[in-house]
Amino acid sequence: MARISRKALAFGVASVALAGCMTADAKVPTSATPITPAEAKQGAEYHPQLLAEFGGAMTGTHATYVEQVGKNIAVQSGLGNARESFTVSLLNSPVNNAFAIPGGYIYTTRQLVTLMNSEAELAAVLGHEVGHVAARHSQRRQQAATKNTLLGLGGALLSGLLLGDSGLGQTLSRGFLQGSQLLTLKFSRKQELEADGLGIEYLGRAGYDRRAMGTVLASLAAQNALDARLSGQDAGVPEWASTHPDPASRVQNALAKAGTVTTASASVSNRDTFLTRIDGLRYGDDPSQGVIEGNTFIHPELRLAFTAPQGFYMVNGTRAVSIQGQAGKAQMTNAAYSGNLETYVRAAFTAAGGQNSNLAPQTIERTTINGLPAAIGTARVNNGNSQVDLVVVAYEFARDSAFHFVTIAPAGRAATFNPMYQSMRRITATEAGAVVPRKLQVVTVARGDTVASLARRMAYDSAQEERFRVLNALPGTATVTPGQKVKLVVRGK
Repeated sequence: MARISRKALAFGVASVALAGCMTADAKVPTSATPITPAEAKQGAEYHPQLLAEFGGAMTGTHATYVEQVGKNIAVQSGLGNARESFTVSLLNSPVNNAFAIPGGYIYTTRQLVTLMNSEAELAAVLGHEVGHVAARHSQRRQQAATKNTLLGLGGALLSGLLLGDSGLGQTLSRGFLQGSQLLTLKFSRKQELEADGLGIEYLGRAGYDRRAMGTVLASLAAQNALDARLSGQDAGVPEWASTHPDPASRVQNALAKAGTVTTASASVSNRDTFLTRIDGLRYGDDPSQGVIEGNTFIHPELRLAFTAPQGFYMVNGTRAVSIQGQAGKAQMTNAAYSGNLETYVRAAFTAAGGQNSNLAPQTIERTTINGLPAAIGTARVNNGNSQVDLVVVAYEFARDSAFHFVTIAPAGRAATFNPMYQSMRRITATEAGAVVPRKLQVVTVARGDTVASLARRMAYDSAQEERFRVLNALPGTATVTPGQKVKLVVRGK
């Protein structure tokens, strides 16, 4: 979680089901209408805001490589002046995702890149996003939704490859938990599948192995299942419950579309080149945005730490930390602070309720927690056919600096979060200096190395072999051979 900018993002209209969009089997055009000046202007207007929302654009050799591959695959779309018209950004985000906005702006997170295992897979992901732009999916959604209410971050934001709506922020309103990076907007199933198909066509035209779309989706599905298991969630969202197609079904669809490789010219993967070029890429949380270690969040720059309740998992977004479990949902973030904690708490309630909200605390209690002046606001709120308890706990860290939790729990169960409220504290300079991030290390398998021995070098205390296998797309029975390049996650700056 970086320092918060409250500048509103207004991309367009609410997400709705689109009528009349092309099916996944629609014929891929051999050429496409060039990006218009109006589309380029719209993208240029929102591009800086997207960068700020998702951790900022990375620079250096990793970013240059991603940009090169992205522009090369964009040429295959048939869009006029594709190489010059597209802007490809590598985002400093620990979430596996990729998306695009009109005007040729394509984004992938560094975390998603670390999950890939070849240049063909990188081209597949970026080609999927180019497909969204070429097919004008965002514009169709906007046109179909003109009668709906403006929601802020979203109408033109194209959905990520795997992540649909996270489910966070749905309990009260769109306003609650909107800072989470998992809160990507939905796109129609048909359009996601169509973008897969377009990406596969681009792969073939560029000489890459068309099966790369299926293999990268398989890695995404495996990572999704592993993350869910490690955090105690269900294995995944059923296909009928999300506009995004189920990852496993998308894998089969993509592999079927790719067909069988018949010529060497259409089977390029550039695996070793890719692994060499991404060596050293940051993995997981960036200390400048805070890091999650187990069930503790620690921010070395903001000098704070807290611990989530047992049974809850955390997601570190650019503007907030989201905490979720069976017994409730929460967010830790900050806002403008004038020196009055009660005013701050009331503003947090208004923000939680969203636009046109009259939400206000029924009680506010002043206290001190671990030496920090604090205020606790509570309210019982109707939520459909039930009630929930909404609590805001704010802490003053300086005269012009405050942070707060917003939590939602079933009526009568707000105390679930009490241990978390009491855990918020300042950290020392020594504690801050001890935070060492993780990064990707590409190594060559030596004689005598095994999956088990390599996995023990992973910078985790649990599930080392499972993490290693998913990271390297090694199914449960696969082995490694001397001379093979593999990825490890290690500590290091």
